[in-house]
Parts: sequence; C-alpha cells; structure tokens
Amino acid sequence: MTEPNPDVHDALSRTGAALLRNVEIGRGLSLAEWRNRDNRARYDRPDHHTLSLYLEGGEGVVREDGAVSGGGPDKLCLLPAGHESRWLIGGPLRMLHLYVAPETLAYQAVSALDVDPRVISLRELTFAEDPATAMLMRGAVLPLDWAAGADRMALGSACHLLLHALLRRHAGRGARAVTGGLAPAIRRRIADLIEARLAEALSLEVLADEAGLSTFHFAKMFKASFGVPPHRYVTERRIARAKALLAEGRTSLAEIALTCGFASQSHFTRRFAQATGLTPAAWRGAA
Repeated sequence: MTEPNPDVHDALSRTGAALLRNVEIGRGLSLAEWRNRDNRARYDRPDHHTLSLYLEGGEGVVREDGAVSGGGPDKLCLLPAGHESRWLIGGPLRMLHLYVAPETLAYQAVSALDVDPRVISLRELTFAEDPATAMLMRGAVLPLDWAAGADRMALGSACHLLLHALLRRHAGRGARAVTGGLAPAIRRRIADLIEARLAEALSLEVLADEAGLSTFHFAKMFKASFGVPPHRYVTERRIARAKALLAEGRTSLAEIALTCGFASQSHFTRRFAQATGLTPAAWRGAA
C-alpha cells in the first residue's frame, strides 16, 4: 500500500498553486486561501477533511476521476479524509480551504451536538450548492485579518460554526448499531463526571474505575465513543470552561487556571494558546 500524501495543502503546493495566506486556528483546524490556474492536482488519501469554496473562477475545473464539471463561484467541494481524487484545473481560480482533523470533527460531534462520532461520516461533495455555508465562509471568514490577534476569536468562532454546519448538513448517520465503545449510560456518566471535576487532577484510573474497566480497555473504548483520547477530551472541556469564565470577565487568570484544573497560570496560558492561537489575556481583551 502506498503512503498517503501528508495533506491537501502540500499536494497543492507541489502543483505550483499560489498560497495567498494561511493560519492555524487550533489543534486540527486550519485555513488557507489559494490561487491556481491551468494545472492538475491529485489528492491521495489525505489524513484530514477538506472543505473548499470557490471564490472566483472554477468554471474550467473538471474532477477527472469522476468526469464531473460544473464549478464556479460559491460552489463547494467536501473531500473527506482518506478520499482519492484527480483534478484538471482549466483557467484561473481563487478558493478558500478549511482543513479539519477527524478527531477535531469527532469532538465537535460529541461536545456540541451530543452525537456519537461512530455513527457519522462526511459525504463527499463535488461542486455542490450550499448558500448558507458559502455565505458563512465569505462573510465571516474571508474578510477577517487572519494575522491579527483581535480577529482570532471571531475567526475561531466562525470555523466552529462551519464544523457544526458540516455535521448537520453533510454528515450521514449510519442506521447500524455501533460497537466497540462505552454503553450510552456509561458514556453520559463519564462525561458528567469530567464536567463536574474539571478543577481536579483527573486520572485515567479514576475514569476507568467509574466505568468499571481496566485503564487499557477504558482508553480504547473512550476514544471509540468520544472520538478523541481521554486526555484530549478533558483538556478541550477545560478550555471550553476557561473561555466561558474569560467572557464573564470577573475572575482572575490565576483563579481560572485553578478552577479549570491547570497546574499553574503559565500552564493554563500555554495550553490555551495551543488550542486557540491566543493567550487567555488576549482572548479576554477581544471578547
């Protein structure tokens, strides 16, 4: 079996497409704006999802592996992780890409929509019409200064709205019973326990005991049910709690760090910046 290309970004770079700007929004989430013309591109099983919006041009683009044409401004392509496709790019175009790690989408399915990530799969779309998503990408993502700290919170919020749109409008749900994860009642109990004890130094042993499983089996079944490993899920919930406290504006950064279970204010600042691209103080200033 051949190795997949690392990502769509690298595949496009190799064709000579011009990268106009790009930014990482946080773990597993990034944006890129491209220009391209009279070219060919091939994507071989990238390990991330790609949502693409044509901003200008695209009428001369053909998806060669399916002999599909019909591109143009505001047309969407959705390329799930692991897909394969070949593209003939006739004429000029400008496009906006959102790159999403499968774990990031899975976490959003659980945390925002309370959907078991094992039952969803993104539909592959080529030159689709989705005016609401196109409007969100053009109106809430494109005009922002991606390099400005003042716009980072708005940019992150817009990208998470796009994730919710993908899950609601372009994710199919399997009818089969899911296996290999935690039972629904245990899954809910574990989620509630984490939420109630975010200020504590939660260990894998504590969570596994609550589920009545060994740490090995619990970690494996947790990821199947929540889409991410336990430590990642706990960190994401702590960041979410911290965002809410920062928005209220009444609690000091040191108190927020303790309330959300971080070892120190510097540890909190480091983790928060990794997740959002902003320090907690900058996030509060932009709120």
